[in-house]
Amino acid sequence: MLQVLACGVVVFPGLFLAFRRILPSVFKHWNDADVVLVSERLVSSIHALMATTAGVIVVASCQGNVIYDRHWLATHFVIWYGVPYMTYDIFAMYLSHYYRYRVKGHEDYKQHSLRTINSFVRREFLLVLHHIALLTILLPITLFFRKDQGDFFIGCLFLTELSTTFVSLGKILIQLGLQECWIHKANGGMVLLTFFMCRIALFPFMYWMYGRHYGIPLYGVPFHLPLSANLGNLCILAPQVYWFVLLCRKGYRLYQRSRGAQSPPAAPVTDGSKDD
Repeated sequence: MLQVLACGVVVFPGLFLAFRRILPSVFKHWNDADVVLVSERLVSSIHALMATTAGVIVVASCQGNVIYDRHWLATHFVIWYGVPYMTYDIFAMYLSHYYRYRVKGHEDYKQHSLRTINSFVRREFLLVLHHIALLTILLPITLFFRKDQGDFFIGCLFLTELSTTFVSLGKILIQLGLQECWIHKANGGMVLLTFFMCRIALFPFMYWMYGRHYGIPLYGVPFHLPLSANLGNLCILAPQVYWFVLLCRKGYRLYQRSRGAQSPPAAPVTDGSKDD
């Protein structure tokens, strides 16, 4: 077990430290906050690609019988890389938060303390709660309570990480000063598309696949599942809907801003003009 856990324990912190050493030599004008932010996002993208790949393999292998078909990645990826990554990512997010406020000159951020940790938890409460929930709920379910059933649905949950790749790429493009480039705009569209498909529409799809297996209509699936399963799915889905609404609002503001920048200035109004 320890050898297995060492895979992710070594890989993700190792990549993070490597990027923190390499990036300052390439982008000499970046401060500590810039380097930590991009390092965190690069590692997040790598994990997201790994999780998505694992999800595609599991879903493709188990779609014949979504309840009883098995694939070893459904369990082993969670142990090898899922748990170590979620644990690492909480620490990496804290470092990004810490250096962001330190470079701004906040007095409390001259060194690490319980106050800086408390500030991080308060500001990023939903993300921290999301990570802790995955560690304390998804892991036990994956390992102990599934009775070797439902690898297909675990693979579907892996696919939720696809949108993380584009979210991270957007942050990196902004850091590189490419926020006005068409690549950033196209990436924004991919963020909304993949987030909706892989984090929101995915849940009705899983319910539909479950219903198809048992010959139950989609609307009847929630009544066929245990209450704990429905509550668990709701707890996972609710923050995804909240974040998607925030993404849509941000995208709309950026769209309005770009339209305002492209529209020609209004003609001056003269005294002889008439109201319609």
